[in-house]
Amino acid sequence: MYSDEDLDAAVAAGALSAGSVAAFRAHMEKARSTRVVDEEHFRLVNSFNDIFVAIAGMLVLIAVGWIAGTVGQYLIGVAVAATAWGLAEFFTRKRRMALPSILFLLAFAGGVFAAFMPKFSIAGIESGEFGIKIAAAAAITAGCTWLHWRRFRVPITVAAGAAALIGVVIGLLIAVMPDLIKWTNSILLVSGVTVFVFAMYWDITDPLRQTRRADVAFWLHLLAAPLIVHPVFTLFGLLGRDAGISSALVVMLLYVGMAIIALIIDRRALMVSALVYVLVAISTVLEKFGAVGVNVALTALLIGSALLMLSAFWHISRTRMVRCLPDAWQGKLPPLR
Repeated sequence: MYSDEDLDAAVAAGALSAGSVAAFRAHMEKARSTRVVDEEHFRLVNSFNDIFVAIAGMLVLIAVGWIAGTVGQYLIGVAVAATAWGLAEFFTRKRRMALPSILFLLAFAGGVFAAFMPKFSIAGIESGEFGIKIAAAAAITAGCTWLHWRRFRVPITVAAGAAALIGVVIGLLIAVMPDLIKWTNSILLVSGVTVFVFAMYWDITDPLRQTRRADVAFWLHLLAAPLIVHPVFTLFGLLGRDAGISSALVVMLLYVGMAIIALIIDRRALMVSALVYVLVAISTVLEKFGAVGVNVALTALLIGSALLMLSAFWHISRTRMVRCLPDAWQGKLPPLR
């Protein structure tokens, strides 16, 4: 299984002609009855060897962290991060394996943050010390992920770096004004919108989605959606046991709005990333109104059927949505079928 980026690299190396690659893409579009740009490709598994290496790699990382923990808790993060970088040198830089690269990046970033993560304390929050330490740990993590990006160019790295920068902002705000911890959801909402705009920047630079930039945008959209949805649901009390019919309507309207945006920008990832919140909220409402025991099943049936219908008529729905937009906007979006 090869990505569009691999095909472009083959053309650049002279292994394939540009004409043959274009003909292959046209053939695949015809065979699948859809444009390649609409498939929203991203590299996850090239073969079963990716899964094999990912499992083995995670076992090694767990073992390294465990052994390091017997020496000192502070060494766990350092050992995991160092091992993940070393594994990436071969499996990411040389073998270019997708799934192991993602896992090793997450282990690296998580290890770096864990190495500098301060211990939580109420006194630390009130004095601002905890916020400063959180900001420092997140800043170091952001810097290390930038170095990882410069070395390996794994698309998810940009999203990991963006998450770390959000941690820096939250930490600094809490350090300056400890009372702002009560406004964490509002800060996350603003952060989510900012990440979404950043994702659109990457998307606009590759509307045909044939390069790594489209993969970077994919992961940023996955990060942006929960950052936007979780605060909104929490602020409206949609995840609590006191949710009612009005809450259910708000849930549906919010998700419909996200579906419209996802259609316009041609990004299903935006909906999938927020799906769990919708399922929890609607399930809670159904349980309150007597559907105890089958509330999860009814929720899954409702949402699943709606998503399948949307997938079946995705191209038709998107065409009607996009054609209502100004021509200048249409020119920056993935082309219509």
